[in-house]
Amino acid sequence: MIFETHAHYDDERFDSDREELLARLPKENIETVINVGATFEGAKRSLEFAHQYPYIYAAIGVHPSEISDLSESTLAELYEMAKDSKVVAVGEIGLDYYWDKEEEVQKSQRDWFKRQLTMAKETNLPVIIHSRDAAEDTLQMMKAAAADGIKGVIHCYSYSPEIAQEYVKLGYYIGVGGVITFKNARKLVETVEQIPLERILLETDCPYMAPEPFRGMRNDSTYIPYVIERIAKIKQITQDEVMVTTRENARKLFSRVK
Repeated sequence: MIFETHAHYDDERFDSDREELLARLPKENIETVINVGATFEGAKRSLEFAHQYPYIYAAIGVHPSEISDLSESTLAELYEMAKDSKVVAVGEIGLDYYWDKEEEVQKSQRDWFKRQLTMAKETNLPVIIHSRDAAEDTLQMMKAAAADGIKGVIHCYSYSPEIAQEYVKLGYYIGVGGVITFKNARKLVETVEQIPLERILLETDCPYMAPEPFRGMRNDSTYIPYVIERIAKIKQITQDEVMVTTRENARKLFSRVK
């Protein structure tokens, strides 16, 4: 059975068939799904899905590009939500300098990232980290987080194999999704080659990042077998080994999952 560690089923692209799709996931060998909040409203909807479907769990947090959602009151509400047994992580949090080049905005991202890391520590939850064009700042903040005992995964990993090795040494997991099937995914292929399978988690980031041969289309959890197949080929192991080991990895990290 497959453990999908990063989906966004609250996205409007699922509005037309969300209930039908979510209901059939177990029939498609999807055992567990973590729906990840990117906005404050997304975090609330993730928790709603988690209570509606026994195999769905929620991650609550605010994406760095959505920090206008954050205030003292919304952060306090996130703390309250974190007490729910179906909340298994704080995320999607992190840094994204791709769109926001101004230092003032980047500083605000770092400030809210630090506060959400503190929330993870105080609620004893792992983190799901987004990082784009912010390799050094993210790594330095995650080194401090590791020293504080915060566990987590670097979602949709896009940096070098060398930086991935640094994260692995710190005890973090690397999230691998549909990008691994792309022809231009050389860095990610090298990363998967070099890090232990015991540090890899499966994800889709759906509705984004659909694997080949569906690139550009709406992604969903049923496409994870294409990711499994590619990882197995890179590692020269069986697809069953990839599926079983990544499931064990996810259950170790997201310990609230039953």
